[in-house]
Formats: sequence, structure tokens, C-alpha cells
Amino acid sequence: MKTDSLKRLLRLCLFVLAQALVFNRILIFGCATPLLYVYFVITFPRSYPQWGLLLWSFVMGLLIDMFANTPGIACASLTLIALLQPYMLKLFLPRDADEHIAASAKTLGWSQFASLASILTLIYCTVFYTIEAFTFFNWLQWLQSVGGSTVLTMLLILTFETVKK
Repeated sequence: MKTDSLKRLLRLCLFVLAQALVFNRILIFGCATPLLYVYFVITFPRSYPQWGLLLWSFVMGLLIDMFANTPGIACASLTLIALLQPYMLKLFLPRDADEHIAASAKTLGWSQFASLASILTLIYCTVFYTIEAFTFFNWLQWLQSVGGSTVLTMLLILTFETVKK
């Protein structure tokens, strides 16, 4: 249990630092930013307690907000994704799946994992940019931000999943 928590803490720190130091500086076409830290929430195991998942996501969102100067936006969006993740994961798992299974391309298969990750990433980006804009006055910019960031984040998640052992 302690090693699992230490591994998660190390992953949380790595994702936060990568986002703060590298990915927040990437802005493609003035609207698309990769938000790779969503991968941290997507890959939690099925048996992980809901309160633990919400707590980890809230802390990660809070740290991202502190580094990105987005007061509460990442925190709220990531907590929502953490709330939806177990239910979405249940939709993509077979009925006789192991209780301790985690979402990955190896366990779910590439198409199932890509579907799960893309749905959660799309929800995250939609909520994130909706709260950030807080208006639909410039809906084309909002749509480009949501679409571009979702595609860019999915490319990074699938690349990360390919490279991961």
C-alpha cells in the first residue's frame, strides 16, 4: 500500500512538473494546449476507492492551477473526470474482469482504451475551456480550443501508452 501511494505521488509530481515546465508553454495555432495530466486520472485501477481518486485528482488539479494561474479551473475539471472515471471504466470492461484492473491499452485493448481516454479527455477539455471562457461570445475560439486540445492530448496519451512498458 505504501509503495503504491509513493508511486502515485511520484507520478503526480512528474505530471505536474511536465505540465508546468513544458506543456503549458506549447500553444498550437493559438488555441491547442496538451493537457497530459488527464492520463493520471484515466489510469486509476477499478478497485481504487472513490474518495481516494477524488482526493488525488483534486490535489493534482490544485497544483496545476497554482502553476498555470488558472484559479480552480483544472481542479474542478479534473475532479469531475475523477467522479466519472469509475463509471466510464465499467462501461469498457468485460463483466468478468479482475477487480484490480487498471485502464491501459494492454488490459483493455487499443480501441477500447482509446475510446475511454478520448471520451474522458473530451469531457475534461469541454469543461475546462467552458469554465475558462465563461461565455459563448467567441464560440469558434472555444470550439477550436476544445477540439485542438482534445486531439493533441489524445495523441500524447496514446504515444505515452505506446512507450510505457
